Amino acid sequence: MRCKAIAGFLVTAASLALAAYYQAPAGAASAQSSVTPWPVCSNLTPKGLWGAAIEGSVVGANGVFRGLDLAYFDGKGHITQVDHFVEDGVPPANDWTPGTGTYSVNPDCTGSASINSGSSPYPISLHFIIVANGRKMLQVVDANAVIAIGERVY
Repeated sequence: MRCKAIAGFLVTAASLALAAYYQAPAGAASAQSSVTPWPVCSNLTPKGLWGAAIEGSVVGANGVFRGLDLAYFDGKGHITQVDHFVEDGVPPANDWTPGTGTYSVNPDCTGSASINSGSSPYPISLHFIIVANGRKMLQVVDANAVIAIGERVY
């Protein structure tokens, strides 16, 4: 009996939606078709804690490394993070190296960041895209052959 009631509700809801669609002004349908096909992102989109696996090499130095990063994006353009890099099989002197930085997210879910970390003598500039409905971030470091794939922790 409960299934019939739910089915009846769904049919009624669908009928009302179709009726509203066909009674909408002619311009309403064309306005909907001009909507951007992707979601609109902002600095709030990555807000929260992200974990990333990083791998790559330093151009010209033939140094291969792997790393992990745990970063907090505050929703206002600031990053606080810790990272751990193993370069050519050698672990770092400190287990986790802190860092801070800034980021900016464009409406099309592309963005850029600059991070200052004790793991690098210079600021690390990178570009990223936010994918999977805001649950994953793909990154590339601008100066080296380094990529990172991050996932939202919370």
